[in-house]
Amino acid sequence: MADAKTNVTGDALPLFYSRPEALNPARHGSLGLTARSDFGFARSAHAIPVVASEMPAAMRSYPIVFIGPAKSPVIITGVRQNENLFVDADGKWTAPHYIPAYVRRYPFILAEDPTSAGRLTLCVERASDRVVDQLPAPSRDDKILPFFTGNEPTEATKQALAFCNQFQIDFRATREMVEKIDAHSLFSPRQSKVTLEGGEVLNLTDFQVIDEPAFNRLSDEAFLDLRKSGALGLLYCHLASTNSWTSLVHQASLRKADGAKSA
Repeated sequence: MADAKTNVTGDALPLFYSRPEALNPARHGSLGLTARSDFGFARSAHAIPVVASEMPAAMRSYPIVFIGPAKSPVIITGVRQNENLFVDADGKWTAPHYIPAYVRRYPFILAEDPTSAGRLTLCVERASDRVVDQLPAPSRDDKILPFFTGNEPTEATKQALAFCNQFQIDFRATREMVEKIDAHSLFSPRQSKVTLEGGEVLNLTDFQVIDEPAFNRLSDEAFLDLRKSGALGLLYCHLASTNSWTSLVHQASLRKADGAKSA
């Protein structure tokens, strides 16, 4: 029986981004985004950030835990380091499982403008193979959505900015909820032992959960404080998501079976 350990925290955030560049027409006027859906960039992400507003959908497919000093909420998408069980060899996300907003916003991201402190600007990941030059477009089969028309952002760029702005708003709200939960000392370190079909045992380490007994012992005043902050929804979604460890184990067993067939 194998015994392996997976560190949930993995690499430092932001995931997926290595060459983000602030979008501007002078530098990116000839570039665009291929319209195809390809999540291959997330194939090695076994933990992905999630915000409170999407937890009711995410909890049905993935365990939600908290990582790092900031206790950032993430969904667990794999039981091994660098393996996402929900992205197949063709870059498709396995249906009907929820695709997190952090993944859907790629290759865009908001980053601080170095020329203006505190101001965020829309950036695009230049290392993404979905970011292409429109000039050789006749030789491509993919539809390309340009970033700019002249000096003006296109509708696709405006939609990307709106999506990233909303994600940033949700991220800040989630951060405040987590801080409120932490103020009541409800987080507890945890590890999880996963047994796959065939007897392989995997240990997932270095994450935190909300201590349900400690939550149930809260005073009425503390409970009301959490309710007023909006943090109860996040808290209950996290607790309910513990049922999704079974779904994750099932997905891992399917992946292992598919690997055995193709070997």
